[in-house]
Amino acid sequence: MPCVTVQIAKGDSIKLKRRLAQAVTNALVSTLETKPEWVTVHIDEFERENWAVKRVLHSDKHSGKHDEKIPR
Repeated sequence: MPCVTVQIAKGDSIKLKRRLAQAVTNALVSTLETKPEWVTVHIDEFERENWAVKRVLHSDKHSGKHDEKIPR
């Protein structure tokens, strides 16, 4: 029974999360030759202020850009 955790920044739509769960499940079913009902996908959301790249917090680097999410 494969279990996968995907970490994403907070703020994505439920529609996008559904697509993500479906895509990850399909990839695992195909790759591991398992059944979809045996796959668990855990989506772990984090605040952008808790994520840094090259020593810069994402919330500082993109200040204001993510106040309004781009629809996906």
